[in-house]
Amino acid sequence: MKTQIFAPDEITAAAATLRAGELVAFPTETVYGLGADATNEAAVKKVYQAKGRPSDNPLIVHVNSVAMVEQYAAEIPAAARQLMAHFWPGSLTIILKIKPGVLSKTVTGGLATVAFRYPDCAPTLALINAAGVPLVGPSANTSGKPSPTTAQHVYHDLAGKIAGILDNGPTRVGVESTVLDLSTAQPVILRPGAVTQADIEAVIGSIELNHHQVKQDEIPKAPGMKYKHYAPNAQVYMVRPDADWQQVKQWLQEQAAPVGVMATDSILQQLQLPATDLTFSLGTDVTTAAHRLFDGLRTFDHHPTIKQILVQAFPATGLGLAYMNRLNKSAGGQYFKY
Repeated sequence: MKTQIFAPDEITAAAATLRAGELVAFPTETVYGLGADATNEAAVKKVYQAKGRPSDNPLIVHVNSVAMVEQYAAEIPAAARQLMAHFWPGSLTIILKIKPGVLSKTVTGGLATVAFRYPDCAPTLALINAAGVPLVGPSANTSGKPSPTTAQHVYHDLAGKIAGILDNGPTRVGVESTVLDLSTAQPVILRPGAVTQADIEAVIGSIELNHHQVKQDEIPKAPGMKYKHYAPNAQVYMVRPDADWQQVKQWLQEQAAPVGVMATDSILQQLQLPATDLTFSLGTDVTTAAHRLFDGLRTFDHHPTIKQILVQAFPATGLGLAYMNRLNKSAGGQYFKY
């Protein structure tokens, strides 16, 4: 299969491809999603096949209006409507109970709930409108690999496996949306993102942050809760926020093989590493670091001699919670030790 790159002015052609039951990756403000008609079970199954995704991992359904959610949701609680008014379109995914039989188990993972998202990306909203259906949209990458933040990342993983990619350049946020479960009595963040716990609580009051570890035989309610995610080929190690980077520099100098380093510009300037070590700038702070994290992890996949990557950690507060959630999974919980 030849994978076509659609420009933002080729929405009609991309939508026709989706209506024909094929897969088209699309941009959002967070990462690129792998799109299929959410009402076409055969098309949705192709998403799992293309990604190599476990079949019990539910899919987020992307919409371009609250009215589209109303077609599928059993009810939309008042808290959900408040949050939709404040954060949609945007980086907040909301889990709701759905009407029986409106979406296949291939979409829901067999659950009675679905995660809905209204992305803040004009070409994709136009794509949904032209297709006339909501789109499933897990990250458009090989399952377990870092999420794609450019069309080129998508092409690297899925060329020849999907029909097309709608290219809108690099994404703005860089980490996936916050997932909030409103299908239960107590709202719970299942996956942190750019919309923080404090942001949500300012609108609807107290919510919880999920600490539940999904068991092997349990179906997760949201993506990213159960399986290995965001991992490049090399082993990633987190470098604690209070680390002595001069010790890190000394360790790097003792290594026979080159090591990848991802850190802010100020840290990289401190290290003054020789050309034998490859570096990737995370910018100036946690905001730029979140935006660049996946791009950096993918960059080192193009350097097969790199077997270890050190990545600067940040305090897990605000956006740092989302950043550390992704980095921790990428590293398998491993911290740098000297």
